[in-house]
Amino acid sequence: MNGEREDPMTSAVAERKSVSDDSSRAWAILRSTYHWLLSAAYFFPVCCFLVLLGIFVDPRRNDGPQRGFCRIIMKLAGARLVVRRAPGFDPNRTCFLLINHVNLFDPFVLYATIPQFFRGLELESHFRIPVYGWMMKRFGNIPVPDTNRPSDLKRMWRMTRSALDSGVSLAVFPEGQRTLTGRVGSFKDGVFRMALQFGTPIVPVSVVGAYSFNKKTSWLLRPGTITVYLHDMIETTDLRKDDVPALRERVHAIMARPIDEDLDKDRDEDLQTAEKPGGIYGAR
Repeated sequence: MNGEREDPMTSAVAERKSVSDDSSRAWAILRSTYHWLLSAAYFFPVCCFLVLLGIFVDPRRNDGPQRGFCRIIMKLAGARLVVRRAPGFDPNRTCFLLINHVNLFDPFVLYATIPQFFRGLELESHFRIPVYGWMMKRFGNIPVPDTNRPSDLKRMWRMTRSALDSGVSLAVFPEGQRTLTGRVGSFKDGVFRMALQFGTPIVPVSVVGAYSFNKKTSWLLRPGTITVYLHDMIETTDLRKDDVPALRERVHAIMARPIDEDLDKDRDEDLQTAEKPGGIYGAR
């Protein structure tokens, strides 16, 4: 035949890479299954107990057990949690906590690491989910309307103001959805307008390593370290409505910086591994 002969070296490298990929995939599935089963075995009985306890005990007085519950869940899932506090972060001040949204573990990570009493703004449709919706309502989360009816928006603003006035900080995912790339997406303006109207400071929060741990598009878990950066507080009392775009971009830049640095570092390390002699591309 006149066709070109296959390079034995190229064929061997491709075969070795295929075997390595299959082995890595199998190990990832086994490891993830183990961590999911371990977490579920702990989650369901303890969560049921905390729900029953919440019927009789005010959630604020039950805050300690809930935080311990979240820390153990993350440990069983294979995540090591680290907190980095900026000098300008004051846990004693009520604020809006603006956080990047990565996966379903975000609430556990946040409640295990943020050292102050807080609740969240959550889509109203979630409150209609059986059991979960009741838990969120009892927990004290604030429903965000699925539609823009004035009456629903006024109710949300009224509940937000009431929570802040009672000393409850509020966690918000300003992207409104989980990331598909690990990068921080564009922000919606609603929380910034509320912060300016109420004169409430904003704390940007960067959750780094969560995307490597678990992606929205996959059930696989990759045990590792998740670092939560609590950045300096940003005051809003002297800001006006016209300052919303600049404030939004400032918060976005602060939140994105450590996340981008971490993702870029992982990408560079992967490239260096691939290019090493004897790496996945074989010796030259």
